Amino acid sequence: MKIKSFAFIGGDRRQLYAAQSMQSEGYKIYVCGFDKPCGDWSFESVSADEAIKNADCIVLPIPLTRDGSTINAPYSTEPIKLDDKLAASFSDKRVFCSMKNKLLSLSQQWKQVRLYDYFAREELAVENAVASAEGAIEVAMREYEGTIHGSKCLVAGFGRIGKVLSKMLDGLGADVITAARKKQDMSMIYALGYKPVDIKNLCDLRDIDLVFNTVPALIFGAHTLALGCKNAIVIDLASAPGGVDFDSAQRLGIKAIHALSLPGKVAPKTSGEIIKNTIFNMLEED
Repeated sequence: MKIKSFAFIGGDRRQLYAAQSMQSEGYKIYVCGFDKPCGDWSFESVSADEAIKNADCIVLPIPLTRDGSTINAPYSTEPIKLDDKLAASFSDKRVFCSMKNKLLSLSQQWKQVRLYDYFAREELAVENAVASAEGAIEVAMREYEGTIHGSKCLVAGFGRIGKVLSKMLDGLGADVITAARKKQDMSMIYALGYKPVDIKNLCDLRDIDLVFNTVPALIFGAHTLALGCKNAIVIDLASAPGGVDFDSAQRLGIKAIHALSLPGKVAPKTSGEIIKNTIFNMLEED
Protein backbone atom coordinates (compact mmCIF):
# COMPACT_ATOMS: atom_id res chain seq x y z
CA MET A 1 0.00 0.00 0.00
CA LYS A 2 1.41 3.38 -1.01
CA ILE A 3 0.91 5.93 1.76
CA LYS A 4 -0.35 9.26 0.43
CA SER A 5 -2.13 10.89 3.35
CA PHE A 6 -2.14 11.24 7.14
CA ALA A 7 -4.79 12.41 9.62
CA PHE A 8 -3.72 13.95 12.92
CA ILE A 9 -6.46 13.67 15.52
CA GLY A 10 -6.00 15.66 18.72
CA GLY A 11 -2.80 16.71 20.41
CA ASP A 12 -0.85 19.93 20.64
CA ARG A 13 1.65 21.90 18.53
CA ARG A 14 3.91 18.83 18.24
CA GLN A 15 1.30 17.16 16.07
CA LEU A 16 0.89 20.28 13.95
CA TYR A 17 4.65 20.56 13.37
CA ALA A 18 4.77 16.86 12.45
CA ALA A 19 1.86 17.41 10.07
CA GLN A 20 3.52 20.46 8.54
CA SER A 21 6.75 18.54 8.00
CA MET A 22 4.89 15.67 6.32
CA GLN A 23 2.99 18.12 4.14
CA SER A 24 6.28 19.68 3.00
CA GLU A 25 7.29 16.24 1.73
CA GLY A 26 4.20 15.95 -0.44
CA TYR A 27 1.71 14.12 1.77
CA LYS A 28 -1.92 15.14 2.04
CA ILE A 29 -2.72 16.14 5.60
CA TYR A 30 -5.97 16.28 7.56
CA VAL A 31 -6.21 17.59 11.11
CA CYS A 32 -9.01 17.17 13.62
CA GLY A 33 -9.36 18.63 17.11
CA PHE A 34 -7.80 22.04 16.43
CA ASP A 35 -10.86 24.28 16.37
CA LYS A 36 -9.45 26.68 18.98
CA PRO A 37 -6.60 29.08 18.11
CA CYS A 38 -3.21 27.33 18.21
CA GLY A 39 -0.73 29.65 16.52
CA ASP A 40 -0.56 30.58 12.84
CA TRP A 41 -1.30 27.43 10.84
CA SER A 42 -2.64 26.86 7.34
CA PHE A 43 -4.51 23.70 8.36
CA GLU A 44 -8.29 23.74 8.58
CA SER A 45 -9.62 21.48 11.31
CA VAL A 46 -12.14 18.95 9.97
CA SER A 47 -14.39 16.40 11.63
CA ALA A 48 -12.99 13.09 12.84
CA ASP A 49 -15.17 11.25 10.32
CA GLU A 50 -13.81 13.27 7.39
CA ALA A 51 -10.18 12.97 8.53
CA ILE A 52 -10.40 9.21 9.05
CA LYS A 53 -12.29 8.57 5.81
CA ASN A 54 -9.73 10.36 3.62
CA ALA A 55 -6.43 9.42 5.27
CA ASP A 56 -4.34 6.29 4.80
CA CYS A 57 -2.76 6.59 8.26
CA ILE A 58 -4.02 8.05 11.53
CA VAL A 59 -1.75 9.73 14.09
CA LEU A 60 -3.01 10.04 17.67
CA PRO A 61 -1.33 12.33 20.23
CA ILE A 62 1.10 12.11 23.15
CA PRO A 63 -0.35 11.44 25.64
CA LEU A 64 -3.23 9.63 23.97
CA THR A 65 -5.71 10.48 26.72
CA ARG A 66 -5.83 12.28 30.05
CA ASP A 67 -9.18 11.02 31.30
CA GLY A 68 -9.25 7.49 29.88
CA SER A 69 -12.34 8.09 27.75
CA THR A 70 -11.52 10.88 25.28
CA ILE A 71 -8.56 11.72 23.05
CA ASN A 72 -6.20 14.34 24.47
CA ALA A 73 -7.30 17.33 22.35
CA PRO A 74 -6.81 20.62 24.26
CA TYR A 75 -7.57 22.72 21.15
CA SER A 76 -10.84 20.98 20.33
CA THR A 77 -14.20 22.53 21.14
CA GLU A 78 -15.82 19.09 21.38
CA PRO A 79 -14.57 15.89 23.08
CA ILE A 80 -13.37 13.11 20.78
CA LYS A 81 -14.50 9.89 22.41
CA LEU A 82 -12.33 6.76 22.52
CA ASP A 83 -15.31 4.49 21.99
CA ASP A 84 -16.10 1.45 19.87
CA LYS A 85 -17.48 3.66 17.10
CA LEU A 86 -14.11 5.36 16.71
CA ALA A 87 -12.28 2.02 16.85
CA ALA A 88 -14.54 0.62 14.12
CA SER A 89 -13.79 3.60 11.87
CA PHE A 90 -10.06 2.73 12.13
CA SER A 91 -10.57 -0.86 10.93
CA ASP A 92 -8.75 -0.49 7.59
CA LYS A 93 -6.20 2.12 8.68
CA ARG A 94 -2.74 2.13 10.17
CA VAL A 95 -3.07 3.92 13.52
CA PHE A 96 0.00 5.41 15.19
CA CYS A 97 -0.51 6.11 18.87
CA SER A 98 0.96 6.36 22.32
CA MET A 99 -0.41 4.31 25.25
CA LYS A 100 -1.24 1.34 23.03
CA ASN A 101 -1.93 -0.93 25.99
CA LYS A 102 -4.43 1.58 27.33
CA LEU A 103 -6.34 1.44 24.05
CA LEU A 104 -6.32 -2.35 24.01
CA SER A 105 -7.75 -2.42 27.53
CA LEU A 106 -10.77 -0.28 26.61
CA SER A 107 -12.63 -2.93 24.61
CA GLN A 108 -12.26 -5.89 22.28
CA GLN A 109 -12.94 -3.60 19.30
CA TRP A 110 -9.50 -1.99 19.61
CA LYS A 111 -7.87 -5.37 19.17
CA GLN A 112 -9.13 -5.36 15.56
CA VAL A 113 -7.21 -2.15 14.78
CA ARG A 114 -3.63 -2.09 13.44
CA LEU A 115 -2.02 -0.10 16.24
CA TYR A 116 1.59 1.09 16.18
CA ASP A 117 2.95 2.61 19.41
CA TYR A 118 5.40 5.26 18.24
CA PHE A 119 5.93 6.52 21.78
CA ALA A 120 7.46 3.13 22.70
CA ARG A 121 10.19 3.52 20.09
CA GLU A 122 13.75 3.93 21.36
CA GLU A 123 14.73 6.61 18.84
CA LEU A 124 11.85 8.82 19.94
CA ALA A 125 12.62 8.28 23.63
CA VAL A 126 16.31 9.12 23.22
CA GLU A 127 15.72 12.26 21.15
CA ASN A 128 12.91 13.42 23.42
CA ALA A 129 15.31 13.14 26.37
CA VAL A 130 17.26 16.11 25.00
CA ALA A 131 14.16 18.30 24.82
CA SER A 132 13.08 17.17 28.31
CA ALA A 133 16.49 17.99 29.77
CA GLU A 134 16.59 21.42 28.12
CA GLY A 135 13.06 22.08 29.35
CA ALA A 136 13.98 21.09 32.90
CA ILE A 137 16.89 23.51 32.86
CA GLU A 138 14.62 26.25 31.51
CA VAL A 139 12.24 25.67 34.45
CA ALA A 140 15.18 25.75 36.86
CA MET A 141 16.52 29.02 35.44
CA ARG A 142 13.07 30.59 35.74
CA GLU A 143 12.40 29.44 39.31
CA TYR A 144 15.84 29.50 40.94
CA GLU A 145 17.17 32.87 42.08
CA GLY A 146 20.80 31.86 41.64
CA THR A 147 22.77 30.65 38.64
CA ILE A 148 23.02 27.05 37.53
CA HIS A 149 26.79 27.59 37.47
CA GLY A 150 28.03 26.80 40.96
CA SER A 151 24.71 25.41 42.18
CA LYS A 152 24.41 22.01 43.82
CA CYS A 153 22.12 19.88 41.66
CA LEU A 154 20.71 16.44 42.35
CA VAL A 155 19.54 14.34 39.39
CA ALA A 156 17.54 11.33 40.58
CA GLY A 157 17.66 8.50 38.05
CA PHE A 158 20.21 7.57 35.40
CA GLY A 159 17.95 6.68 32.52
CA ARG A 160 17.81 8.51 29.20
CA ILE A 161 16.78 11.87 30.65
CA GLY A 162 19.01 11.52 33.71
CA LYS A 163 22.08 10.90 31.55
CA VAL A 164 21.45 13.87 29.26
CA LEU A 165 20.44 16.20 32.09
CA SER A 166 23.51 15.37 34.19
CA LYS A 167 25.74 16.15 31.21
CA MET A 168 24.01 19.46 30.50
CA LEU A 169 24.14 20.60 34.11
CA ASP A 170 27.80 19.66 34.33
CA GLY A 171 28.45 21.67 31.17
CA LEU A 172 26.84 24.70 32.79
CA GLY A 173 29.21 24.45 35.73
CA ALA A 174 26.88 22.92 38.30
CA ASP A 175 28.03 20.59 41.06
CA VAL A 176 26.16 17.49 39.86
CA ILE A 177 25.10 14.63 42.12
CA THR A 178 23.40 11.78 40.28
CA ALA A 179 21.40 9.11 42.10
CA ALA A 180 20.98 5.58 40.78
CA ARG A 181 20.07 2.09 41.99
CA LYS A 182 22.49 -0.07 40.02
CA LYS A 183 26.14 -0.37 40.95
CA GLN A 184 27.21 -0.24 37.31
CA ASP A 185 25.32 3.03 36.86
CA MET A 186 27.04 4.53 39.88
CA SER A 187 30.40 3.47 38.45
CA MET A 188 29.53 5.19 35.17
CA ILE A 189 28.37 8.32 36.99
CA TYR A 190 31.72 8.46 38.78
CA ALA A 191 33.62 7.86 35.53
CA LEU A 192 31.80 10.77 33.89
CA GLY A 193 32.88 13.12 36.65
CA TYR A 194 29.62 13.47 38.59
CA LYS A 195 29.09 12.48 42.21
CA PRO A 196 27.22 9.15 42.52
CA VAL A 197 24.79 8.41 45.32
CA ASP A 198 22.66 5.36 45.96
CA ILE A 199 19.02 6.29 45.44
CA LYS A 200 18.23 4.70 48.84
CA ASN A 201 20.44 7.28 50.56
CA LEU A 202 18.82 10.51 49.38
CA CYS A 203 18.04 11.42 52.99
CA ASP A 204 21.76 11.76 53.65
CA LEU A 205 22.19 14.67 51.23
CA ARG A 206 22.32 18.25 52.44
CA ASP A 207 22.38 21.78 51.00
CA ILE A 208 20.92 20.86 47.62
CA ASP A 209 19.82 23.84 45.51
CA LEU A 210 17.99 22.07 42.69
CA VAL A 211 16.45 18.60 42.53
CA PHE A 212 15.50 16.99 39.22
CA ASN A 213 13.55 13.75 39.55
CA THR A 214 13.23 11.38 36.59
CA VAL A 215 12.12 8.28 38.55
CA PRO A 216 8.41 7.34 38.11
CA ALA A 217 8.09 6.06 41.68
CA LEU A 218 7.63 7.87 44.98
CA ILE A 219 11.20 8.40 46.15
CA PHE A 220 10.81 11.94 47.52
CA GLY A 221 8.48 11.36 50.44
CA ALA A 222 8.06 13.66 53.43
CA HIS A 223 11.14 12.34 55.25
CA THR A 224 13.46 12.68 52.25
CA LEU A 225 12.12 16.13 51.39
CA ALA A 226 12.51 17.38 54.96
CA LEU A 227 16.10 16.17 55.32
CA GLY A 228 17.63 16.31 51.85
CA CYS A 229 15.62 18.98 50.02
CA LYS A 230 14.75 21.49 52.72
CA ASN A 231 15.95 24.55 50.82
CA ALA A 232 15.80 23.16 47.31
CA ILE A 233 13.54 23.70 44.33
CA VAL A 234 12.22 20.30 43.25
CA ILE A 235 11.42 19.70 39.58
CA ASP A 236 9.68 16.39 38.89
CA LEU A 237 9.98 15.17 35.30
CA ALA A 238 8.43 11.75 35.89
CA SER A 239 5.06 10.91 34.36
CA ALA A 240 2.00 11.13 36.59
CA PRO A 241 1.71 10.62 39.49
CA GLY A 242 5.43 11.41 39.60
CA GLY A 243 8.06 10.67 42.21
CA VAL A 244 7.44 13.53 44.65
CA ASP A 245 4.99 13.81 47.54
CA PHE A 246 3.64 17.23 46.53
CA ASP A 247 1.35 17.54 49.54
CA SER A 248 4.29 17.08 51.90
CA ALA A 249 6.39 19.49 49.87
CA GLN A 250 3.71 22.16 50.20
CA ARG A 251 3.38 21.52 53.94
CA LEU A 252 7.16 21.83 54.33
CA GLY A 253 7.30 25.04 52.31
CA ILE A 254 9.33 23.43 49.51
CA LYS A 255 8.68 24.63 45.99
CA ALA A 256 7.91 21.50 43.95
CA ILE A 257 6.98 21.64 40.26
CA HIS A 258 5.58 18.75 38.24
CA ALA A 259 6.99 19.57 34.80
CA LEU A 260 5.11 17.25 32.45
CA SER A 261 5.25 17.00 28.63
CA LEU A 262 8.23 19.33 28.38
CA PRO A 263 9.15 18.41 24.77
CA GLY A 264 5.75 19.64 23.60
CA LYS A 265 6.03 22.85 25.62
CA VAL A 266 9.63 23.93 25.05
CA ALA A 267 10.51 22.35 21.70
CA PRO A 268 7.33 21.51 19.75
CA LYS A 269 8.99 21.93 16.37
CA THR A 270 11.82 19.52 17.12
CA SER A 271 9.40 17.15 18.86
CA GLY A 272 7.17 17.19 15.78
CA GLU A 273 10.13 16.26 13.58
CA ILE A 274 10.99 13.41 15.94
CA ILE A 275 7.40 12.11 15.75
CA LYS A 276 7.39 12.30 11.96
CA ASN A 277 10.76 10.56 11.60
CA THR A 278 9.73 7.81 14.02
CA ILE A 279 6.50 7.13 12.13
CA PHE A 280 8.38 7.03 8.82
CA ASN A 281 10.87 4.57 10.34
CA MET A 282 7.99 2.34 11.42
CA LEU A 283 6.39 2.47 7.99
CA GLU A 284 9.67 1.49 6.35
CA GLU A 285 9.94 -1.52 8.66
CA ASP A 286 6.30 -2.59 8.24
